[in-house]
Amino acid sequence: MSPDSIESHRNFVRKHNLTIELLSDPAKEVLKRYGAWGKKLMYGKESEGVIRSTVLVDPQGVVRAHWPKVSAKGHAAEVMSELQRLV
Repeated sequence: MSPDSIESHRNFVRKHNLTIELLSDPAKEVLKRYGAWGKKLMYGKESEGVIRSTVLVDPQGVVRAHWPKVSAKGHAAEVMSELQRLV
């Protein structure tokens, strides 16, 4: 999920041939509720923006795992490991 527009997400999905649905939250309502929008430090400067995080939600809408403030390196493997544990 990001504050980018729905059209921006559609273009990104087409460009990269993705088979997943990307969620758009231009008003940042959901991002704020999950702690994924706020003040952050980037290159020594404080700014407001998306705080990279991952929330694993099951088909019933229950949050099964949450990783706040993630680093991209190695994170996909960590999420896959949790998915396998849950299944």
